[in-house]
This record gives sequence, C-alpha cells and structure tokens, in this order.
Amino acid sequence: MNRSAVSVLAAGCLWGLMGLFTRNLSALGFTPSGAVVIRCGVAAVFFALVLLIKDPKLFRVKLRDLWCFLGAGICSLLFFTYCYFCAIERMSLSAAAVLLYTAPAIVMVLSAVLFHERMTKRSVLALLMAFAGCVLVSGPGGTTSTAGILFGLGSGIGYALYSIFARFALLRGYDSRAITFYACLFCTLGAAAIWGVHEPLSGMFAAAENVLWCLGTGFVSCFLPYLLYTAGLTGLRTGTASVMASVEPVVATLLGIIVYREPMSLMNACGVLLVLCAILVLNLRSRGAEPSNG
Repeated sequence: MNRSAVSVLAAGCLWGLMGLFTRNLSALGFTPSGAVVIRCGVAAVFFALVLLIKDPKLFRVKLRDLWCFLGAGICSLLFFTYCYFCAIERMSLSAAAVLLYTAPAIVMVLSAVLFHERMTKRSVLALLMAFAGCVLVSGPGGTTSTAGILFGLGSGIGYALYSIFARFALLRGYDSRAITFYACLFCTLGAAAIWGVHEPLSGMFAAAENVLWCLGTGFVSCFLPYLLYTAGLTGLRTGTASVMASVEPVVATLLGIIVYREPMSLMNACGVLLVLCAILVLNLRSRGAEPSNG
C-alpha cells in the first residue's frame, strides 16, 4: 500500500471520529450550525499557520483559478453540511448515512467524464462492495419524505464535489495545504454569513473545556483529515480515493461500540468486512499503477 493510499485511509479514520466531537459539542450547548463555523474556522487557522511556516507564497491564488477554491468551500463543504443536517432532520440517521455514501459513485462517474479516469472492473467492484458495506454498517432505515431523500442525495453530491474541485486545483499546480486552507476559509465565511458568528465564538470561550473541544474538533475532524485526503489525491485516482475513504462509517461504528457501548449486529459486522474488502481490492497489485497526477 503506497503513501497516498495510507493518507486517504487515515483521513477516513479521522472523519469517522467526527461523531465523538459532535456529541460533546452538542452537550456543551453548540448548535449544528455553530459547530460548522467552529470546525472549519479552527481548521482554517491551523492551515494558515502551516502555510505561513512552510512558505507564505503558497497563499497566492490566480484570479482565474479562484472558482476551484470557492467550489471546494461553498459548493462542497458548506453545501454538504447544510444538506446533511436537513436530511437527518427528515429521516433516520442510517438512511441519511447511506445516501451520503452515494458520493464515491458520483466521484467515479464525474472523474471518468472530467479527468478521463478509466472505470475498471476492479474499481467498480470495490465501489459496489463499499456502498453495500455502508448500507449494512448504517443498518436498515427508510423514509417516506421526498425532501429527506433529496437532501440526502444533495449531501452525497456535496461530499463528492470536494474531490472534484480539489483535483482541478491540484492539476493547476496548487499545494494541497493551500487548497484545504481556502476550502475551509470559504466554508467558514459562508456559514458565518448564513448563521452568524457570535453564538459559536461566545460558546467557544465560555469555558476552558469548550476551548479544548473546539480546537480538537477543528484539528482532528477537519484539519488533519482534509490535509491527508487532499495530499492523497496527488497519488491516487479521484474515484479510488473516494471509495477508500468509505472506511469512515466503519470507524464511526466501532467508535459507537467502544465509547458509547452501542450494540453491533451481525449485519453491521458484515458491512465492516465488506468495506475493508473493498479497500483490499483497490490495493491489490496489478499491471496498471495509479497515476501520480490523477
């Protein structure tokens, strides 16, 4: 398994820890919209510090390429978050999670059209295995709400678009850290414009415990995973990376079992096994190596 694959898998594992931070922020009185502002805002600060230390020239963005970063921040991060919150208000969490993980299929199709990435039998098999695994991990869930289904599909589209916009920026020569910085920055600015910034900031500095959880949320569930995922895109096909990130619901399920003592059914266990097998299928040695530039 190469370094890019390890980076993407690590990103998926860190995203799987998001529920831990979300539950604790909720217990501290943060609303979902406030959590979005804090999560992406803190991550943007960390990315800014990295760029300042590494090379301030990395902040430079050509005006003609600005759409890549606006797309990653507004059309992906912010749109995905909004749709996902709306979906879970209208349907079960498991159903919303299944619709969210239509993202790898969307990424694979868009990558074939936009970047001419070949859809091999192995990649399609891994995609089907990963999606089936996500369905089993999430458990059965249904809804009669058309709006819920549309919002759920919207979250999958928004989730998928990050890989697409990030790939466009990478192909234009931008550093992966700069891409994630601007994505988080524009997401934070968009969320602050819609929901305001006073409530999340006052909540963050209300107590030392709040500060620690807010910093942890931004660093562990946003800064590190997006840094690793975008870096992983430099050495993997976009569709492959998206499927490998499907390890996220597996980690979330295991977190629920270990931390919150949630039961694990045979169906959940089969789902975990399917996702892991899908990742294994993608990393089997073959005659065609992954391209370095997508």
